[in-house]
Amino acid sequence: MKTRIQELRKARQMTQADLAEALAVTRQTIISLEKGKYNASLFLAYDIAHFFGLSIEEVFIFENGETDDKKNTHQS
Repeated sequence: MKTRIQELRKARQMTQADLAEALAVTRQTIISLEKGKYNASLFLAYDIAHFFGLSIEEVFIFENGETDDKKNTHQS
């Protein structure tokens, strides 16, 4: 799943560590989200969207053709 996290983070001149601290997650989580290697849980997706003042759909871009395995990955 693609996200706009890196774009939004950079627009606020935040480091990955800054965002991780603000969201109470690890920097590795932010890195993995930005690289599309990890799909956020619904709770984390909400927290990220809320942090940036956007809806989940404005931050996370679901692409047609993603497998059920990818959609169901949700560890934080």
